[in-house]
Amino acid sequence: MSAADADDYLARFRRVLEFIDAHLEEELSVERLSRVAAFSKFHFHRQFSELFGVGVYEYVQLQRLKRASYQLAFREQHSIIEVALASGYEGPEAFARAFKRRVGQTPSGFRKQPRWEPWRTTYQRLSELRNHHMKPTHQAEQVKVVVFPDTKVAALEHRGDPRRVGDSVRTFIAWRKQNGLAPRLSATFNILHDNPEEVAPEDYRFDICAATEREVKENPFGVVGKSIPGGRCAVLRHVGSDDTLGASIRYLYAEWLPASGEELRDFPLFVQRVRFFPDVPEHEALTDVFLPLK
Repeated sequence: MSAADADDYLARFRRVLEFIDAHLEEELSVERLSRVAAFSKFHFHRQFSELFGVGVYEYVQLQRLKRASYQLAFREQHSIIEVALASGYEGPEAFARAFKRRVGQTPSGFRKQPRWEPWRTTYQRLSELRNHHMKPTHQAEQVKVVVFPDTKVAALEHRGDPRRVGDSVRTFIAWRKQNGLAPRLSATFNILHDNPEEVAPEDYRFDICAATEREVKENPFGVVGKSIPGGRCAVLRHVGSDDTLGASIRYLYAEWLPASGEELRDFPLFVQRVRFFPDVPEHEALTDVFLPLK
C-alpha cells in the first residue's frame, strides 16, 4: 500500500468518526457507517476494531454517553429523560443502566456531583484514539497575527489537579447564570498558565474567564476581576475537541514560532471558546488559540 493509499484509507475512517459525532441521535448501524466509509458491510466491523482497538458499537455507545455526561454536568436545562432519548435510549431506565455501567454513577448522581477520575479512566482510550486519528494538521498561512484588545474578564482561578477542572467549570457556569453572562453575551476565555504534562497536579493553574466590563463583586463562587492585556498575538483556530487541542498548541510553539522570527510577550497562552461541545458535534467545536507576541 502506498502512502497515498494509506492516507486515503485513514481519511475514510476519519469521515466515519465525524459522521458518528454529527449523528449521535440517529441509528448508527454497521451498514450505514460502512456506506459512509465506502467499505463492504461484511468487513467494516473488523476493519474498524482492528484500526481503532474498539468495536464500532462500543465506540458509538461511548461517544453517546460522553456527550450525555457533558450535558448532565454542564447543561442543566436538558432533563435526564431528554438526555437519554438524545443518546439513543428508549427511556431513562435503560440509559441509567448503561451510564452507570460505563461511568460508575447514575445519571442523577453524576449531575449532582460528577466523579471525574473514574470518568476520565473510562474515556482515556477514546481520548487517545481521537488524538491519534483525528489530530489536526496546520500550515503557516492558517496563523494570523492580530492586535488583541485589552479585555476585562471575570475569572475563576482553578488551582490544582487538572482532572478536577470540570468542577471549576460547573462553579463558573453557576456564577455566569446568576449574573446573566451567558456565552452568547460574553466571550469565553481560558488562560493556560501551565502545561498539565509538565507540572505536578497540585501546581496546575488554569483560569476560566468571561469578558465583562462590569465590576466583579466579592462572591461565594470565588470569581474575581482580571484583565487579558492587549497586544500583538498569533492566533490559530483549532477545530475539534480538546483531545487534540495540544497538537494545535504544539504546532504554534514548535513549528510556527521558530520559523516566524517573532518573540513571545510576557503573558500566558490563552484561548477563546467560540463553539462548544456538547452544543455542537465534538469535531465541530471551535477554539481560537492566542500566543502573545512582542
